[in-house]
Amino acid sequence: MPQDPMDFEWSYWIEWGRERILWLLAGHLLVSQMSRLLVEKYKPWCLMIYGMAACWLLLGIKGFAVILLHAAISFAVAQFQLSLLTWLCSLILLSTLRISAVEETKRKWYDTENEYYLLLFTVSVRCLFCTSFSLEYCWHAPAQKSSHSFPWMLAYVFYYPTFHNGPLVNFDEFSKQMRRQEAFSVKTNLSILIVGIIRIFFWWCLAELMIHLMYIHALYSSALPLESASYWALGGLALAQVLFFYVKYLVLYGVPGLLLQMDGLKPPALPCCVSLMHSFTKMWRSFDVGLHRFLVRYIYVPMGGSQSSLLGTLLSTALTFAFVSYWHGGQSYLWYWGALNWLGVIVENGTKRILSISLIQDLI
Repeated sequence: MPQDPMDFEWSYWIEWGRERILWLLAGHLLVSQMSRLLVEKYKPWCLMIYGMAACWLLLGIKGFAVILLHAAISFAVAQFQLSLLTWLCSLILLSTLRISAVEETKRKWYDTENEYYLLLFTVSVRCLFCTSFSLEYCWHAPAQKSSHSFPWMLAYVFYYPTFHNGPLVNFDEFSKQMRRQEAFSVKTNLSILIVGIIRIFFWWCLAELMIHLMYIHALYSSALPLESASYWALGGLALAQVLFFYVKYLVLYGVPGLLLQMDGLKPPALPCCVSLMHSFTKMWRSFDVGLHRFLVRYIYVPMGGSQSSLLGTLLSTALTFAFVSYWHGGQSYLWYWGALNWLGVIVENGTKRILSISLIQDLI
């Protein structure tokens, strides 16, 4: 039975995975386990070299140079240790992905659109990693300088399991865990790997069944069936779409998450099932945990967060969702999506504050 071809993200990553990425991830696993077994002290540098080689192989020398240039510029700006300047640099680097002349130049480097998009996705995710490192550099004490050097930035930026699509791991967590040396057990790691592969294979089979049998995205791409459907049917289609999105990210984040575990790191928790969620706040906290931690640590809390006044909280939340919308592409529909999510979070938090008033609790 033919599959629904309208979910670009799933088709794209599965095709790349089968062709090259899964093989490169297997190579990373081999290098990682050998370095843990033989040269634990040099594991970060072994993985850095492997990640740079994999980047060169997939994206070519020009793609590799773009990512290296982004990292070098971010590191140079971070030397001023000014968070505002670091953010300005990050936003400028991110904005270069949307300049049409730059896009056309990069397209000419590759034979196919898929190769260009791989560079685009990779650079956009690397921008977040460069931002995380640079802000941590701005905040670190002089005594921690050795753990915030340019080689450590390269080890973080070129760490291959999270290279193309995430999940996002903040630099403070990455460096702390990567420097920690633990007892290595081949038997324990092998059992983690086997159980992890079985789970991911089950999720992949479920996603393939959904995309071959349900045709959710094909229905959404045509106005005629949507106009003739009842509200109950539309609600069912919406639920089916978000459930597929959930299963899809169990696979897309499950594979790198398993490799993080094999490297002795703690990956961000996998997405929670959307059927168990009933609030915007919980959705943002527990679906993409890595992105949530990034947003809270580098935008929401520095801007005041929930500890500031009502106006400060509104501004902190608005800036957080504005960045998410801009990072995802900045198209008009993404600004509407961000604004609706912001409104949902504000309404929920406002309702919680009202319900926490003792008089209201007594009435309830």
